[in-house]
Order: sequence, then C-alpha cells, then structure tokens
Amino acid sequence: MKDESRLRADSLQAVVVVGKDNIQSCSSFTEQALSHGSATEVLLVQKQMGERVSALARHTYPEQPHENGHLDCQVETEGLRRSIQNLGVLITTGAIGHTSVATGEGLRHTLVGQHTSVTVTTKDKDSELVKTGNAALRAEIMSVDGAVTTETEVVDNKNGTYEVGYTMRSEGEFSFSLLLYDQPVRGSPFRLRAVKPSDVLQSPDDVKRRVKSPSGTGGHIRQKAVRRPSSMYSTTKKKENPIEDELIYRVGRCRSETCNSKLILVKAIVSIIVSQVKHIFQGTSHISPYSLLSLKKKGQKGTIVVVFILQVFSNDGAFKLRFGVRGRSPGQLQRPTGVTVDMNGDIIVADYDNRWVSIFSSDGKFKSKIGAGRLMGPKGVAVDRNGHIITVDNKACCVFIFQANGKLVTKFGARGTSDRQFTGPHFVAINNKNEIVVTDFHNHSVKVYSADGEFLFKFGSHGEGNGQFNAPTGVAVDANGNIIVADWGNSRIQVFDSSGSFLSYINTTADPLYGPQGLSLTSDGHVAVADSGNHCFKVYRYLQ
Repeated sequence: MKDESRLRADSLQAVVVVGKDNIQSCSSFTEQALSHGSATEVLLVQKQMGERVSALARHTYPEQPHENGHLDCQVETEGLRRSIQNLGVLITTGAIGHTSVATGEGLRHTLVGQHTSVTVTTKDKDSELVKTGNAALRAEIMSVDGAVTTETEVVDNKNGTYEVGYTMRSEGEFSFSLLLYDQPVRGSPFRLRAVKPSDVLQSPDDVKRRVKSPSGTGGHIRQKAVRRPSSMYSTTKKKENPIEDELIYRVGRCRSETCNSKLILVKAIVSIIVSQVKHIFQGTSHISPYSLLSLKKKGQKGTIVVVFILQVFSNDGAFKLRFGVRGRSPGQLQRPTGVTVDMNGDIIVADYDNRWVSIFSSDGKFKSKIGAGRLMGPKGVAVDRNGHIITVDNKACCVFIFQANGKLVTKFGARGTSDRQFTGPHFVAINNKNEIVVTDFHNHSVKVYSADGEFLFKFGSHGEGNGQFNAPTGVAVDANGNIIVADWGNSRIQVFDSSGSFLSYINTTADPLYGPQGLSLTSDGHVAVADSGNHCFKVYRYLQ
C-alpha cells in the first residue's frame, strides 16, 4: 500500500514536471523566434507556435495534492497475544486541508475565561465527507506578534469530525490556525477576537424594549423544545437576567383569539416587514404579521415594512406608515406571502390567493402585476443582481424567473424528492454569487441553484440535530455568504456557511420562538424574524 501511494504521488509529480517543461520549452521557443527571427521566419513558425500555446492553455494540471502523506501502523498488542499473524492494521485517511471546513462561533468570537469549541469536518479531494477519524489535526492561537498564547485540545469523534477546544485568558485580537497534515483548512487562519463578558452586555435601552412573550392559549400545538448550544452571549447557568439573550426587541401581539395568521420574511434593500392583517392595527401594540422583509437603501436609515395593509416600521420598531386594500382586483391584496424590493425601490409582493405578483412604488401606489395565468400559489419572492424577479410557487412546486416587465425567463422544478424537485417550497434568497437559495419545506432541506436554475448543492435532513430541519421556512444570506434559515418545526434559527456546513444558532432562549417563518437581515445587521405562533416579529443581535 505504501508503494502504491508512492507510485501515485510520483505519477502526479511527473505530470506536473512534464507540464512545466513543456511550458518552459514553448516559452523559450517563442521568445527566441520573436527576439532573433526575421519577420518572414516568425510568419513561418506562427502556426506552430499558436498550436503549441493553445494546446498548453487547454491542458489542466493539478494545483493541489490529491492525497496526503499519512501512513501509520497501529500495533494491536492484544491481537498479537491472540495470534502472531494479527499484528495490527495500517491507518490512512483521504482527508486534506483545502477542502475540509471549520464551523462554530468560536472561530471569530469568544469570551475571556469561557471554554469555547469549534468543529472541524474533514473532506477528501472531491469535497466528499471523510467518515473515519485518526487525521493529524492541530490548532494554534497566536497573538499579533506571533507568540503562541493559548493551549488547545483536539477531540477525535472517530467519524471524520473533530472538536477543537480552548479557553482565552486575555482579551484582544488573535490568529486562530487550524492545520490538517500541516495544511490550513479552508478559511484558516481565522481572525479571533476575545472580549470580557461585561463588554457584551446590552444597554439599559435594550432591556426596556423587551416584552414578555404571551402564552399560547389558541389552537396551536407547540413543537417539542430543542436544547440549543449556548452562544457567546449566554452561559450554561440558569438565566436570571434576560439581557444575556440576543433578543433586542419585539413588536406586536394578536389582538383577538381568532388571529391565526402565519409569518414570512424575505430579504431586499430598506428593512421592511409585510403582514397579512385580519384586524385593524392600532400603532404597534396589536400586530399579526404575515411576511417579513429587510431592506437597506444607500443613504437611508433602515425601516421595517409590515401587509394586507403594508405597515412600515423603523429599525427600532417604531410605526411609520401603512397602505394597501384587500381584494381580488389588480392593485389589491388577498393573501400576501412574500415581499422584496427591486433596484428601483419598488415593492414586490407575492399574493398566494390572487395567484400573481404585485408591484408597488415605494410610496405604495400600484404599478403592475406579473405571473397571472402562470402562477398557482406564489409564496417567496426575491430579486437577483440582473433585476429578475425570482418567485417560488408553493402549489406548483417550482421556481419562476421573470423579467421586471413580467416576461418569463425560465422556470425549474416539479413535485418530488430529487435535487431538481420540491415538496412545498416556501421561500427564496439570493446569495453574493447571484445563486438562488430555496427552502424545501416537506423535504426538510435547503437547495441552491445557479442564476439559470441549474442545481448546485443542497443541505439538511429531517431531525432535531445541528444542521437538521423540521420544515424550513424563511431564509436570508448575509454579506459573507452565510445562510440563515428559520427552522419552523424546531422553533429555532440556524446559521450555515456558504457551502451549507452548520455554524451556529441565533440565541433565542430568553423569549423563545414558536414556529418562525419569514426572516431577514436589517440594515444595521440584526436578524428580524416573523414569529407566527406568538403573532409578532422579533429582532435579534447577529454577529457577521
């Protein structure tokens, strides 16, 4: 086995060496021809030079090693006593650094004196998960002057994942390196900031804005509670002070016991929340939001817009204005479920029962509708970098891509469980690569597609563990490409990196969620979420 590994490594090296020699030979030949040859001679060899350069340009060479140099012999003494022939086994893994990933809040933030851990998930050269342990992983935390300041410990879970733990003794900025076979894992080294616990406490104004969540007395059946890992804003001790949680404030409550609308939120540009209202709102004390959207216009302060009347709130929850009327005619709203804002500031609303998407000006005047006659039950809506309106059709189990004038660009999806199929898709967001991120409610997963609808990857499965879902709903993407998902059935919000690896939870333990649906990022970087079971929307602190 060792000889085979050596032969494969030698073969890979030979390919690279031959390629280098070919490039140098071609370069030298071309340089000599251009420097010393006459115009006639250059013309004579032009075709030959062009063909060689083109052939080299088309050829691909490995830039990273396809294997690591790990080869150990694990001696089994007990087996030696049983049989002289059973001396042990050779151990090796396919894990390599540049495809393996590290996740966890502790990569970038920690509290002085508090034990913190992160998870490293090893992958092979094809980015497939390695399901065995024994890889050579080490961690280093160094100060800005390069001195190692903190001891780390690595726990091998024997399934391809590793827990790296540490406890910072001083505050400041540090470099956190994770090395697999002396090669950095993806993103390493990380910039780690350690702060004192007292530095993350909220101000008195934040505490005053807190309102206790009402108890559920309606016909809802609450989902089973899930124990969530603590974040840097909480401890393992029983909470006595609510300011340890990451909730900043909440707005709204159900005005009557018959209020039973759901909540949805989508992302765009000025902080807007859309809500289907079955009762007249009086200020912000009685609210039954249906859909939530976060927008941020350059040069403007963020605002939060809530529908069937569209209600607009400032980033701190103060009511600003409302517009809209119920009905089935163009310009009216019957059951708005998703909302976004385009590059011109127009407000785009998906209307589930009217089976179309309505477009309003920024001051609420109706402009046009699109998708009539095509859409069966539009739910989530977003706008990509090309100005296309991406609409998730919950009933048809597909995604429509329209131009702003309503012309259909393409659609993809059908009912089912495969990569290009959905079962009850809900909401959509656009990431920083202009890719389409869709929550697949009954398939308990999040799927990512190119701007043209080609399947790229998916993540998630049914369950209550880290990275699992019980019917995902709202979705948003932050400036770093991290994907924030509302996990409706588990009543929590999970955060994933751009490749779908689990990172952390939004800490909601002081004022728990009950069936979160829409969510987005506000203009000041917080997470706003529509809390359907508590008939309100909440804003949580979120560290990007």
